[in-house]
Amino acid sequence: MKKLILFGFLMFGLWSCSPDDDNLPSFYLETLPIESVNIPEVFVFGSTYEISMTYLRPTGCHLFNDFYYVSELNQRTIAIINTVFTDQPCTDLEDEFITVSFDFQVTSMDNYVFRFWLGPDESGNDTYHIVEIPVIN
Repeated sequence: MKKLILFGFLMFGLWSCSPDDDNLPSFYLETLPIESVNIPEVFVFGSTYEISMTYLRPTGCHLFNDFYYVSELNQRTIAIINTVFTDQPCTDLEDEFITVSFDFQVTSMDNYVFRFWLGPDESGNDTYHIVEIPVIN
C-alpha cells in the first residue's frame, strides 16, 4: 500500500510540473523563394560540386535554417527554409540577399534535373527554375 501511495505522489509530481514556456522562443519555419542559382553546366562523374543559391531575407527575424531537399532518382527539388522568430521586434529589410550552399556529389552517369523553388504563381501553384545538368566521365 505504501508503494502505491508513493507511486501516486511520484506520478502527481511529474504531471504537475510543466516547463516554463515563457522563456522558450516562439518561431515558425518559412520556405523562401530562390532568387538565383550558381551551378555548373556539366558534372564529371565522381566529383563533388558546391551549389549555391541566393534568396531575399525579408526581415531581421528570418534566419537560414536548412534546405528542403527531395531526391527522386536523378531529380532534385530544392528550396530554402528559414526560421522566423516571433517573440522579438522585427525590422523589415530591403535588398538583404543571403547566399547559402551545399555540396553535391555526382554518383550517376545519367543527367541530373534540379528544380529550384521560385515561389507560388498568381494561382498558388509552385513554380521552379529547372536546370538539367549532363554528366561526363
